[in-house]
Amino acid sequence: MSIKKQVTEGEEPVSPFAKLFSLPDLNVFNIVTFGLKIEVDPSTIVEGLKNTLINHPRFSSILLTGHGEDKGKAKWIPTKVKVEDHVTVPDIDPYIENPDEFLENYTSNMALSPMDMSKPLWEFHLLKIKTSHAKSIALARFHHSLGDGMSLMSLLLACTRKVCDPEAFPTFVSPKKSKEKNVCWSLVDWLWFIVRTMFHTCVEIIKALLFICFSRGTEKHITGKPGATLSTNKFIHRIIPLDDVKHVKNAMNMTVNDVLFGMVQAGLSRYLNQRSDLETTSDTRKALDKICLHGVVFFNLRPNKDIEDLANMMAKGSKCRWGNSIGFVLIPLWMKSEVDILEYVRQAKTTMDRKKLSLEPLFSYWLLKLTMEVFGITVIKNLIRRVFGNTTMVFSNVVGPAEEISFFGHQISYFAASTFGIPQELIVGIQSYVDKLIINVAVDLDVIPDPHHLCNLIIESLTTMNSAASEKIFQASEV
Repeated sequence: MSIKKQVTEGEEPVSPFAKLFSLPDLNVFNIVTFGLKIEVDPSTIVEGLKNTLINHPRFSSILLTGHGEDKGKAKWIPTKVKVEDHVTVPDIDPYIENPDEFLENYTSNMALSPMDMSKPLWEFHLLKIKTSHAKSIALARFHHSLGDGMSLMSLLLACTRKVCDPEAFPTFVSPKKSKEKNVCWSLVDWLWFIVRTMFHTCVEIIKALLFICFSRGTEKHITGKPGATLSTNKFIHRIIPLDDVKHVKNAMNMTVNDVLFGMVQAGLSRYLNQRSDLETTSDTRKALDKICLHGVVFFNLRPNKDIEDLANMMAKGSKCRWGNSIGFVLIPLWMKSEVDILEYVRQAKTTMDRKKLSLEPLFSYWLLKLTMEVFGITVIKNLIRRVFGNTTMVFSNVVGPAEEISFFGHQISYFAASTFGIPQELIVGIQSYVDKLIINVAVDLDVIPDPHHLCNLIIESLTTMNSAASEKIFQASEV
C-alpha cells in the first residue's frame, strides 16, 4: 500500500532535529538490548505493544522526510499499525555455539540493515537464545527522529513494572538534597553560582567555537583503514558490579559519573599506548601526553518527567512534552600515562564540574537547531561532521531503575543502549540497573578492530582504581 493511500487526518510537521536525524547520509538509530530472565513469549510482547507503544503518536505515524521521492514539506502522517509487522522472531538454533558472539553479530547486522520508511520507524527482534547473562533477548531499534535516547528509554521503562509490585512503575535513585542554609548564605551562594555560570559559559562556548572552526582532526590519534566510514558497525556489552564504582566514588568523595568517565579515560589511554607501542620507553610514552584529544558528552535538556506521565500518554492520550531535546559538550580527554590511576578520576571531576556550571549544552542545542533552520542541509551536515569527525569518542551515562523490573511479564536481567549512524568511530554508553552497570561499546571495526580488548582495558582500569581506593582508605584510617 502506498504512503499516500494511508494518509489520515492529524498530520504534524517534523521538528528540525527529526529532519536532521533523517538526512540521507545521517540516518541515526537507537539500539536497545533487553536481556530477559525467561524465554521470550512473542505473543505476550505483541499484545503488550498493542496496548502501550503504538498509542504514542510517533509510533503510529509515517515520516515523510521531504527528500528523494518525498519532495516537499516533511511531516508525520498517522497510519494504522499492525504490530506483528514490527516484531521479528528469527529461527535460531537454541544450542548455537557461542551465543554471545551470535548476539553481537546479529545486533550489528540489524543496525546496518535499512529500515522500511513506508511504515512507523521502529522494530523489535525477539531472540530465543541463552547467553551468558540472559535466557532470551529482545532487541529494539528506533529511528532517532522518534525522539532522543532519554525520551525513548523513558518510554520503554513506562512499559515496565516492578517485579515486587506488578502494578507499580520503576523507581530511580533520587539525588541527595543539599542541606538547608540561612537566607543570607543562600543569597550569597546563589549570586556566586550566577557569576561562576556566566564565567564558565563564556569560556566553554569560546573554546567550543574555536575547536569547531579550527580543528583539523589530526589529533584524533585513532586512525583507521583507508576508506573507513567512521560509523559504528560492531556492538558489544559487558556487565560489572555497581558496588565497584561506588567504592571508588566514596573513597574519593566524587560522583558515579566522575568515576565512570575517569575509568573510560584510563582504559582508552592504555589502549592507545599499547596500540601505538608507546609503553616501551619513557621517552616515546611522552608523545601521547602532548596530544589533545576530545570527546563528546550528551546532556539531557528536558526536565525529568515521571514515567507515569508517559504511561498516561500511551494509555489515555494525555499530552506530554516529547521529541529531541539534547545538547552536547566537547570534553578534553586526559590521555597522559599516569602512575596514580586515580588521577584520571580527578581530571574527570574537574572537567565535568566546569561543564555542569556552563550553558554549553543549551548553546549546542540552539546552534544545531538554528543552523538547520537558517542555513539548511549542506551546512548542518558539515557542522555535524566537524564536531564528530574531529573528536575521538562519544560518552553517555544513564541512571536506570533501582529495583528489578519486568517488560510485559518478562523479568529483565539487564538492558543496554547504544546509537548507530553518528559519524564517530567509538561510542561508550553506560547504563545502571539495580546493582549492575552495563558498559556498551560501539566501534567502527576499520578503526578499532579489537573492541573486546578495549572493553577489557576499561574494566581492568576500574579494578586498579578499586585497589588504589582501598589503599587510600587504609592510609587515611592510620592517620
